Order: sequence, then C-alpha cells, then structure tokens
Amino acid sequence: MVNVAIKKLITYALEHKLIYPEDEIYAVNAVLEVLQRDDYQAPAETYSDVCLAEVLEVLLDDACARGVCEDSIVYRDLFDTKIMGALTPRPSTVRRRFRSLYALEPKEATDWYYDFSIATNYIRADRIAKDVRWATPTEYGDIDISINLSKPEKDPKAIAAARNLPQAGYPQCQLCETNEGYAGRVNHPARQNHRIIPITINGGDWYMQYSPYVYYNEHCIVFNALHTPMKIDRSAFRKLLDFVKQFPHYFVGSNADLPIVGGSILSHEHFQGGCYTFAMEKAPIETPISFPGYPDVEAGIVKWPMSVIRLTGGNDSELVELADLILQAWRRY
Repeated sequence: MVNVAIKKLITYALEHKLIYPEDEIYAVNAVLEVLQRDDYQAPAETYSDVCLAEVLEVLLDDACARGVCEDSIVYRDLFDTKIMGALTPRPSTVRRRFRSLYALEPKEATDWYYDFSIATNYIRADRIAKDVRWATPTEYGDIDISINLSKPEKDPKAIAAARNLPQAGYPQCQLCETNEGYAGRVNHPARQNHRIIPITINGGDWYMQYSPYVYYNEHCIVFNALHTPMKIDRSAFRKLLDFVKQFPHYFVGSNADLPIVGGSILSHEHFQGGCYTFAMEKAPIETPISFPGYPDVEAGIVKWPMSVIRLTGGNDSELVELADLILQAWRRY
C-alpha cells in the first residue's frame, strides 16, 4: 500500500511538472527520507490522474502508525507539507519560470503560478472545495456570501504544546519572506512548499503569493519585503496602482490599517488582490461628485450599505493625489 502511494505521489509530481523523468530516483529517495523509510519496491502498475489528497492520506496514516508523525491535524499538516516540500522546485527555478511567462503575458504568469501553488498543495484545494459559497440578491446587487469550512480546527494537543514553546521571533510573522521553505512548528504553519514571487512596487521590494485558503479566485497577497506596519496613506494608493499596472487583470485592495474593519497581521504591510469582480465594483454611482482641479477624474458615491467613493480616471498621479485629499479630509472629521 505504501509503495503504491509513493509511486502515485511521484506520478503526480511528474504529471504536474514539479519534477521531470530524470529527477525520479532522486525524488523517490527524498520522499523516503521524509517518511523515514529505507526500502521501496516500485509497483509494476502505472497510474494517472492521481488524487493527491488520497495519496497523502495513506502516507500520513502509515507515518502515524509507525510513530514518525503524531496523529493530529496540526502535526499531519506539518508532515504532509514536508513531503510536498521534497517535490517542490527551488525558489530560483519558480521565479525564472514566472519571469519568462510574464515577459510573454502577465496573465500567463499568474495562471501558471496559481496552478503551481495548487499542485504543490500550498493551496489546499481539497479543503477549499468544502467551503460554502453563494450569491444573495439585495438592493445593492448580488452580494457574495461564504462560509469557511477549509481551515482546520485547532488541535488541543497542539495548543498545549504551543503554550510550552519558547517565544520565537523567526519568522517574525506569517507574511515575512523568511517563511519560504520554513519547516514550521505547532504554532506556525509549515512552508516547505511555499514559493513567493519578487515584484517592485513604488520603487520598493515586495513579494506576491497566494493565500493558502483562497476566499475567491486567485486570492493573492502582496506584501512588503520589510516587516513594517500597515499604514494607509498617500504612498499606499501609489502602491495599489503600481500593482494593477503590472497585473492589469487583477484587482488589489486593503483591509485598512484598523483591526475594527477586519484588518489582519497589521504588523506587516500587505494588500490582497486576485482575479475576481466583487459586487461593490459592479454597484452603480448613486450620487456624482465633482472635485475642482480634477476635471479628468470621474467621482461619485457608490450605492452601497457603507460609505464608498469611487474615483475613475486615466491619470494615476491625479487619482493618487485626489484619493489622498479625500483620506485627509476623512481623518479630520
């Protein structure tokens, strides 16, 4: 059973081009090292269309039975990520591939990167499929509703173990670049299968990745290379526009820098984006507004249950300047 699972796993890696035929023996040995097995007899059968979740389940059950992995959700997640890490290409390989595709077409690069993130099990597609999503009609348009069933519940054993761990400062948070390839611990997820893409925003070093538990199509996270606090100011508007100029098929936005409006990991500057159109974007302008000095910017109050001002224009510098003026006025009042 385990030999079959190993061969299926290697077949899966070949099917998804995580490895190539000349890597096969090396990959088998890397997986055996993670499993702490020193024997393997390749089955004569050939396989195709391998279900990764089923294969990993067999390998995890075996590892738990042999005492190599503790049988709880947190430890199993740490262990299956380690298995996939043995099959995930190095960051330099991933980045070269992304850059070569981006040179052809930005969407080709993100399409490949998203599929790659699913193939490595960094995006846990089998769990995300359990989420419940629907659109409900309202006077403001069809509003997206989702119930997140994909994130695993905390394991009492892992909670107890985490309480006894010394305070760690590495990685500083779950967004830092130092997560790439990190083995994880009971209070921090494993990231051996995690690969991030460097980008430049507003002259600074940033990265792009996808959320492991995507809430919508190609839910990406764009984060500062520096561990610096979230701050919504004039430069934030410039950064948002810089990103969509590089990836025009994506939107990008911010949860703001206030926890009261749903901000998370406020200690690390980041934005969230993706290839999706939300109801607020489709909502009509209810009250047009004109701003003296900005004749080329169309503005208006959006028909929405909260206060929303939409600015539309072809001059990004004007959009940044006007957005900043509105922000400053909002803060004064």
